[in-house]
Amino acid sequence: MAQHKTILRALAGETLPTPPIWMMRQAGRYLPEYKATRAQAGDFLSLCYNPELAAEVTLQPIRRYGFDAAILFADILLLPQALGADLWFVTGEGPRLSTITSADDLAKLKPVDAIHDTLNPVYETVKILAQELPKETTLIGFAGAPWTVATYMIAGQGTPDQGPAHALKAENRPVFEEIINRITEGTIAYLSKQIDAGAEVVKLFDSWAGSLEGDDFTTFSVKPMQQIIAALKERHPGIPVIAFPRGAGTRYTGMHAATGADCVAIDDGVSAEWAAAHVQIDGCVQGNLKSSHMVTGGDALVSETRRICKAFSNGPHIFNLGHGITPDADPANVQLMIDTVRAG
Repeated sequence: MAQHKTILRALAGETLPTPPIWMMRQAGRYLPEYKATRAQAGDFLSLCYNPELAAEVTLQPIRRYGFDAAILFADILLLPQALGADLWFVTGEGPRLSTITSADDLAKLKPVDAIHDTLNPVYETVKILAQELPKETTLIGFAGAPWTVATYMIAGQGTPDQGPAHALKAENRPVFEEIINRITEGTIAYLSKQIDAGAEVVKLFDSWAGSLEGDDFTTFSVKPMQQIIAALKERHPGIPVIAFPRGAGTRYTGMHAATGADCVAIDDGVSAEWAAAHVQIDGCVQGNLKSSHMVTGGDALVSETRRICKAFSNGPHIFNLGHGITPDADPANVQLMIDTVRAG
């Protein structure tokens, strides 16, 4: 079956005449059908932990648009919750967690082998999707990369500059390193179970990688991703992995080799032409249309989409946004983007 799945072919290094396409956060708040299902679930976490409804919202953009891949509907903060952090969502403000900032806090976390009790509904969602997705559609599982997850666990919420995590890294490095290690171990276990349940590809989202400077970028973004990818490939030979160190800039160069990823996802902070010359030479790339085009649409969306496809046309490429689609996006612009990619 894999030879019919264009995403898997691109991940294996094949240059295709039309790049396969999916979109970060493709199941979400810009779609009216998502809003209806979210209302049915009651709240965001209830939706994440209801396998039937989580599968439904994962399938919605596939039915509407025919993307080449579906990405599991979940949240990167389910893992810290499974490790024992309290997690809740404040309407209009986003996630909140109990903070982990000391050795005592670490001691209260659950062992990694206990996370599956909490995360079993996620694996059930994957099993449903593996059965219900069209045969040509690839199923992507995912997790947050350790640095990004740590920033939320340390601050208790999202922050503009990840300041609390940087401060703990400077002031109590042993505790900070143990938090990273615990998340790394948990992520290996979590993604491995997603693969067991039917995920055909997994992606690591390091959304805040760009705020790490100097050696810290290698130590706390690149190396944990490399550990996770190596462990997954040892347990699941042949599983493709996408790495997304958002904000890496020129440090995207060499990222395939540094992490062991089959594909490097690129944000819109670098040009497609630059990435083709410096990153795609090492393997598949994914990206990198600005999310704002999903709001504004029009000729600019069409011309930018064509430019990106042309820039990456000489190597393996998965078309995607440079970051997740925003709630104010127009669903009609998503269709325009897809039609433009597939028109060649």
